[in-house]
This record gives sequence, structure tokens and C-alpha cells, in this order.
Amino acid sequence: MFELILLVPADEVETISEALDALDALSVSVEDADAETPAEQALFGEPGMPPPKAGWERSRVVSLFATEALAIDACKLLQAQDFFAGCTLVAIQAVPEQDWVRLTQSQFSPVEITPEFWIVPTWHEPPAQAKQLIRLDPGLAFGTGTHPTTRMCLRWIAKNGAAQGASAQSVRSDGPPLASTAPSGGSALREAKSVGASLGRVLDYGCGSGILAIGAAKFGAVDIDAVDIDEAAVQSTRANAEANHVHLNAGLPEKAAGLYQTVLANILATPLKVLAPLLCAHVEKGGNLVLAGILDRQADELKAAYAPWCALEVTDQEDGWILMTTRL
Repeated sequence: MFELILLVPADEVETISEALDALDALSVSVEDADAETPAEQALFGEPGMPPPKAGWERSRVVSLFATEALAIDACKLLQAQDFFAGCTLVAIQAVPEQDWVRLTQSQFSPVEITPEFWIVPTWHEPPAQAKQLIRLDPGLAFGTGTHPTTRMCLRWIAKNGAAQGASAQSVRSDGPPLASTAPSGGSALREAKSVGASLGRVLDYGCGSGILAIGAAKFGAVDIDAVDIDEAAVQSTRANAEANHVHLNAGLPEKAAGLYQTVLANILATPLKVLAPLLCAHVEKGGNLVLAGILDRQADELKAAYAPWCALEVTDQEDGWILMTTRL
């Protein structure tokens, strides 16, 4: 593999990128040419804020080709075009061979939720201090435990489920639920309900990878519905639940039915405001509503949106994100 690296002014980045694609580049990436210098420009968007500029003043456009000859030919063809004026060839160079799977895996380490509760990729050994863990590998669906909103929700689950002691479904194990140790028949069901009484029946609305629903199962919940508008997320939730040896019901939003002791929703502020009546209608009297995906500056907006049904409070915060909860 060889990469062709060009320095491109802002107004020609799109044209150059499209031309490289037409010249059979295997991939094209655009980076800030001034990254890690005083001239670096941060371009990022936030919900509710105006969109950022389309690109940097100077971009480093890197394209990948199967052979050196293809990279050289592509460069010559570009240099012959009028739109290449102002662009500069930086390099044509070989890409070192790498174990891309191992490289990707090295970017994901175990994530601490509490000193005893961890999210651990399948290729890692659990930390020695982990008494409870979720096995989860990065995938298409949101929720690996690395984002502050996910960690805050899981901390809430651990805090509010921990009083029940050992989970009815799993105890510091990568193996199947310890159902064989529970009493049989009706006494087993009564014991399970007692263990999960703190979290009770749980709804994870916008479940993504299913990480919150799985966390709830690990901390005692025994009747869990996990729903998402994305069928891929539903499939991911089912697979992750199976990998963690917990039982839950995953499906599209219409699967959510009835009242729940705990309703979890880690989405974003705008959909949370729209969903206010629906989510509140699913919380039973005395139950808990737990909302995340909210920036700290959006707290008042959420309080106002939910005021007709409940009084939200900020109960956790991390890196500019907040957790808002209430008991109805």
C-alpha cells in the first residue's frame, strides 16, 4: 500500500477528494494541516449550536493506493488540472504493514465505572479488582462505556442496584447466570423480584448496544425492555446480552409497554424533550427517570420540558455532560 499526501487549500478540498475517488483511491482522509500547532483550528459541532465551518484553511489530504505506480499516476493527473493550482505534493510513501485488528483492539482498554464495576472488551483480562463486569466489544451501535453519558448512567445503576447485593442474573462471572443456585418454582421468582426491587422493571429507551440494559441486569433488574429505532441496535443488544449471559427483551420502540420502576434514556437533549410525555408516562408512581446525553448548558431546557410531569435534577456531571434524574 502507498499513500499520496497533498497539501490543499480549503476551497479545493472537495474537488481534490472527489478526483482521488474517481482515480480509484482505496480511501481518502482529510486532516488539519496545522494540527498540533498554534494555527490549529478546532472544528466540531454541538447539538443546538450553529454548524462549524466546512473545513480548515489548509488541509492534509491523504489517499491510499494499492501500488506506488497508481499513486504516482494519480498525482500526475491531478497536477495537470487547473484546480490543482495552490495544492502541493507532500509525499508518496509506502504504508508500513500492520496488524490492523491488533491495532484497533489496542485503542480499547477496560473502562472503570466504579472501582468494582468495569466494562471489559473480550480480548482483555478483567482487572483484579472487578467484582462485576460487562463484556462489550466496539460495534456499530452507540455505547461502549467510554463516553461520559454512558458512564454516568452506569454509575447510577451501580449505586441504586448495589444495595441489593448480588445480581439475580450474574455475579462477577463471564459464565451463565447462576440460576441453579436459586430456589425453584414460585420461591425463585419471589427471590428474584426481591433482589431486583431497587431497579424493578426497567426500560432502556434508545438502547444502542444495550449496555445500560445489561448493566441493569447485572445489578438486579429481572424484567428489562430495551428498545431502539435502529434495527441494527436491537440486534446488537440481543447479541451483547447473550454474550453477557443476561436475559432482556430487545425490540423496536413499540415493544415498550406499561409501567416501569426505572426508565433510562441516554439519547440527546432535543429528542429527550420531544419524548418527555412518552417517557414520563412509562414511569410508575415512585419510579425513577434517568436521562443522559445532555450538555450542562441544556439543563434548564430539560427542566422546562419535563416540568408538567416531574422536577428533574442534575445528579452527576462529567466533562461538560450531565445526568438528570427524578422520582415520579
